[in-house]
Amino acid sequence: MAHATLFPIALLGCLCLGLASGQTRTGDSDLTVELSELRVLVKGMEAKLNDSSTKDGDLEARLNATEQQVEKLQTEVQRLGKENQEGPKVAFSASLAASGEARLKHSDASPNLVYKRIFTNTGNAYDSNTGSFTAPLKGLYFFSFSTFGYHNVLSGAILTKNGEYMVSSYDPPATGDTGDTGGNSVILQLEAGEKVTMTLWKNSEVFDNLNGHTTFSGFLLFPL
Repeated sequence: MAHATLFPIALLGCLCLGLASGQTRTGDSDLTVELSELRVLVKGMEAKLNDSSTKDGDLEARLNATEQQVEKLQTEVQRLGKENQEGPKVAFSASLAASGEARLKHSDASPNLVYKRIFTNTGNAYDSNTGSFTAPLKGLYFFSFSTFGYHNVLSGAILTKNGEYMVSSYDPPATGDTGDTGGNSVILQLEAGEKVTMTLWKNSEVFDNLNGHTTFSGFLLFPL
């Protein structure tokens, strides 16, 4: 911008030198007219340069403001990402038999199925002593389970919320049947302290071994 400001001054100097060397019209009146015209030209050019400088300044101010807004947005995204990473983590997955084989009848489940082989229990919301999942906070939770009935038996299980039936699997006995697998899943809204458990249909049974046929899993989708 400094070089642009010097330009009209240099132009005026060059033209004045030209006038002094006789390269303009003769006579004092002609010289006066010429100098007046040059002064008007220089003032006009300076006005344009000043206007351009003002516009450049406004543009720079707007750019600076935009950069500040972008920085604020980046800071907010980083904060939200950190909060999400540090948010509650609740997930569990387990199967019925921790070793050997387990064949449980309705009369053996008192009253819940207790899954002993723990694959994961992040947040420790599942109790392997009682078979109950207790919601640590209000939120939406996803649950799934699988059941296996060995030979010609009634098999299946019921997922309950605070003892109330929610969803189930059910497979009646059939002649010549060697085994059946069932399962189901559900999304439940739970308050902190509410319990989800698995129980058997009356006169039904399930089988499991280290192949993990009969399972129970769940996790927090998001808090409310």
